[in-house]
Amino acid sequence: MGKRVEKEWAGRRLSIETEKVAKQADSAVLVQYGETVVLVTTVASRDTKEGTDFFPLLVNYMEMTFAGGRIPGGFFKREGRPTDREILSSRLIDRGIRPLFPKGFLSETQVIATVLSADQQNDPSVLGMIGASAALQASNIPFMGPVGGVKVGRIDGDFVINPTADDLERSELELIVAGNREGVVMVEGGGRIVDERVILEGIFYGYEALKPILDMQDELRETRGEEKRPYMPSEEGGPLWEDVEGFAKPLLRDTFHISHKIERRDRITEIFQETMERFGGAEGEVGLEIKRAFEDAEREEVRSLIFQEKTRIDGRGFTDIRPISCEVGVLPRTHGSSLFSRGETQVLAVTTFGTSEDEQKVESLLGGATYKTFMLHYNFPPFCVGEISFLRAPSRREIGHGALAERALLPVLPSTEEFPYTIRVVSEVLESNGSSSMATVCGGCLALMDAGVPIKASVAGIAMGLMKEDDQVAILTDIAGEEDHHGDMDFKVAGTAEGITALQMDVKVPGLSKEIMQEALHQAREARLGVLDVMGKTLDKPREDLSKHAPRIVTIQINPDRIKDVVGPLGKNIKSIIDKTGVKIDIEDSGIVKIASPSADAIEEAIELVRKSAQEAEVGEVYTGKVKKIVDFGTFVEILPGVEGLVHISQLAEGRVGRVSDIVRVGDEIRVKVLDIDSNGKIRLSRRAVLLDDRQKREGEGDRRRF
Repeated sequence: MGKRVEKEWAGRRLSIETEKVAKQADSAVLVQYGETVVLVTTVASRDTKEGTDFFPLLVNYMEMTFAGGRIPGGFFKREGRPTDREILSSRLIDRGIRPLFPKGFLSETQVIATVLSADQQNDPSVLGMIGASAALQASNIPFMGPVGGVKVGRIDGDFVINPTADDLERSELELIVAGNREGVVMVEGGGRIVDERVILEGIFYGYEALKPILDMQDELRETRGEEKRPYMPSEEGGPLWEDVEGFAKPLLRDTFHISHKIERRDRITEIFQETMERFGGAEGEVGLEIKRAFEDAEREEVRSLIFQEKTRIDGRGFTDIRPISCEVGVLPRTHGSSLFSRGETQVLAVTTFGTSEDEQKVESLLGGATYKTFMLHYNFPPFCVGEISFLRAPSRREIGHGALAERALLPVLPSTEEFPYTIRVVSEVLESNGSSSMATVCGGCLALMDAGVPIKASVAGIAMGLMKEDDQVAILTDIAGEEDHHGDMDFKVAGTAEGITALQMDVKVPGLSKEIMQEALHQAREARLGVLDVMGKTLDKPREDLSKHAPRIVTIQINPDRIKDVVGPLGKNIKSIIDKTGVKIDIEDSGIVKIASPSADAIEEAIELVRKSAQEAEVGEVYTGKVKKIVDFGTFVEILPGVEGLVHISQLAEGRVGRVSDIVRVGDEIRVKVLDIDSNGKIRLSRRAVLLDDRQKREGEGDRRRF
């Protein structure tokens, strides 16, 4: 029998069970919340790879389609490459647990979270985070847990813990908060332009709500009682360590006053080589110790600048932003483009318009099949940091940064009714020295405005950092690469002048107080307003006209019952319109027709043809129609494409008609008037009424000529 703990949590029962399945893993837990079930396993190698100086952790989150009662699409009918959601969830779990492995534990470790059942309401990624911590906590793998995760929403002014998928439709906020006994360790999420005070309250509301989950994991650990395996703790100090630091620190001290990143990096590399040669440790354990001592010397010198000299690597003050420059319309043939530079970070952002044919189909266990009309893709080529590597598919980091920037811009976009385009923004990072994801937010916003997208407000992003030594705390605005690497917090905040749209925070030290986080948010807001001011001087509102190279989309409404007539048999009619005009046509079931083309004349011609195909007969109107069929009591005439009515024999001529064929033959074109349309849509026509009208008109004109 497995060991199980359970608790009522936010109105639903949460259970964590171990020793029931996957018993050959070092640890495995089943986490259930509502009818969502996630299996999380963890395995760590018994050996440490020689020469390893980093912790090799691999986290995989997988959503099985059977969990939602579906069979995968495609030829092979099995799960394929990870979706963006799976990759983002893997990153989420990784960021929550990675800081809690002890230094010196370097065995290869893998955590796999597999979604086995999904009730379409409760987010399995949060259960994956809880399960990862619970599995590690219950295992013999060294882990300084537990850590808990929770989702926070806000509906009608009230915070909601673990909002369901339906709740999130009404929520102005969606945060995922991870924390341990000491405090918050990770935050991810965003909102619909939410005030900083609300964000801060939401984070700590979530932190209080996750504390019972920490108790559950400790209880599970006690029931299992497995001892943690021994490992060699990372030792710092000793004669060699002190000698390395004593040699390297004076050289590094001057190096960190070099403002240019590449020049500074090259000098650090030279100093490292000199250090290795001096102490004879190119390989083996000695080489690793020298490397670790050298990196510690780097860290101490960077932090010494902050706490002792009250300045930063590039000479800035704590709240200073690097020089910013913005350009728009930098590419002649794209629909919108911008070049955003902040210090040694530079991003080229490009906007492209498409039609509904270009929407991205997204299948997930929570929402089923949905369609995205806005996509932001982030690319980080090796040249942007002066390196060489193979060009491969987007990395987890690229997908994560793209998703963060997309979340930041999404709340200010117009609805598809207001702006019926599919929009894609691509961010090409051309240079990087920290905060390229926030530069992507700024550049992406400018590219959208340059393209003429009527966004609600401009959005900017800023990356905040923090260094903490005992009672000393330094909050840094617009952190550079080394400050991120050697700092204790990375806090990215994006939003408008009114509030926050997206944020992401990772903390390396425990116990950040609410006051410190409040100050970081305040400092981020001041910086964001400064960046928005610079952006506004380049382009303060969306262009009124689209690029001449962008497709124009015009929307018209037709009767849904007439869609079949616009399309025609086997699509013959709509294909004919497209071939004749060169436009793109999308028809929705509601009868909304979207016509796209760079040519206004082509759109007008297509509109006329569509309306003609969808035109409906009106009582009292006269039409020229074609005789389609003759019967004893009259003839059927097609007055519009696919629309026929009956001309009774008594309505064929002014006098008496003996036979219908005496008046008309199949294929003749005649003018007829609509007398009536009954409740079933049957149309009664009259040729006689047209003849009478024509005669009366002629007689009236003759009378006017006599007088």
